[in-house]
Amino acid sequence: MANREEQPKIELSELLNNGGDSDTIEALLDQLEPSDLLHTVFTLKPEQQRALLAIISPNRAATLIEELPDGHAADLIEEMDVEDSAPIFLELASDHRVDVLGELKEDEAEAIISHLDEEDALEVRELISYAPDQAGGLMMTEFAAYPMSKTVREVVEDLTGEERDYTLLTVHYIYVVVRKRKLKGVIRLRDLVFAKPEMKIGDLATPALTVSPETSLDDLEFFFDLHDIAAVPVMDDRQMLLGIVRRRAVLEALTEKSESDNLKAAGIIGGDELRSMPVLLRSRRRLAWLSINILLNILAASVIAAYEDTLTAVIALAVFLPIVSDMSGCSGNQAVAVSMRELTLGAALPRDVFRVWRKEAIVGLLNGIALGTLLGLAAWAWKGNAVLALVVGSALAINTLVAMSIGGTVPLILKRFKLDPAVASGPLLTTATDMCGFFLLLSLASMVLPAII
Repeated sequence: MANREEQPKIELSELLNNGGDSDTIEALLDQLEPSDLLHTVFTLKPEQQRALLAIISPNRAATLIEELPDGHAADLIEEMDVEDSAPIFLELASDHRVDVLGELKEDEAEAIISHLDEEDALEVRELISYAPDQAGGLMMTEFAAYPMSKTVREVVEDLTGEERDYTLLTVHYIYVVVRKRKLKGVIRLRDLVFAKPEMKIGDLATPALTVSPETSLDDLEFFFDLHDIAAVPVMDDRQMLLGIVRRRAVLEALTEKSESDNLKAAGIIGGDELRSMPVLLRSRRRLAWLSINILLNILAASVIAAYEDTLTAVIALAVFLPIVSDMSGCSGNQAVAVSMRELTLGAALPRDVFRVWRKEAIVGLLNGIALGTLLGLAAWAWKGNAVLALVVGSALAINTLVAMSIGGTVPLILKRFKLDPAVASGPLLTTATDMCGFFLLLSLASMVLPAII
């Protein structure tokens, strides 16, 4: 029998299956702790998730959407009727609207935008024109801005009154403007509260730190590392206030980028994956890379097949084959990680391939000699054969040099050809180090076969 904590989750699934009314479903959601709510949504089937979003109030649905990964939210939205999804978009903060719309196909996004009023539609189209990893793509247009002629009393009364809807705002600052959008300064909320009520806010404002809409995510990360502020205004060339970028939005974007890179490195192509997504979709995304990977592995294994006689004669070589390939692969992955980091920071560019190779080759030579010596000593201690030890150690040393050279340069080369280094660097490195490692060990062994039998 289900325990009391699981009961609401079970009842929610049954209500959605049986066409329960919105009041009953929302009352059931109220019984769930905030920490359990998202987990409950993820345990529902995709069609149940869509039914849930359609039946609850648009405001509550928007709150759920903001907690879901953008890709998953888009997968749900694109299967919903526009009449159900458009009201949800109206309740989303401007930055979340753009994030989810950016994941939709162009015609599906346009269908939703066409259901918005003219002002909202114009704003969305403007925001969606910016890249998602720029300040323009991360900014939100809900902020508190007042003319410099307003008094402190008038601003406080407006902020605390019921006529203005600030539910989407995180009001840390008041922005002082002229001619509606030209930024003149900023006031911290605490300074506003303790100022004299009749003081003009133009006299209280201080110059604001700003960024342009084209400021990159990496530059925003650096900006917030330098400045202890919760949000930064985004201004165009005419000093017009376009929106604000919150520190939290930058941190979330960096986290999503890291998670996306990790998924790509693991060979999951096509965006976020959650186990509540359709099975065929998840299978297709994984097979997209696995099917290529099996061909690469067959190619690497063909090297072993070519030296079948050598391997049969010295069966001990089979023990060292995975060691040589795996150790070299680890060294190469270290080089890949450094190159990816430098690409992100702008410390390395595609044209720096030769410089990067030279620096990795030096480290690869030193590490290769050290690792080759250790493995050679292990082979000698095991078999008591100095020639075998020399073959094994030399294969690992040379393959380490090759792996680090490839690992350091492949991300830059892929970037040069506008391919995603996060997706292809790992598999290409693995295939190359396997083939080269197998070839080195087996070919060197074949050359001195009589001495190691």
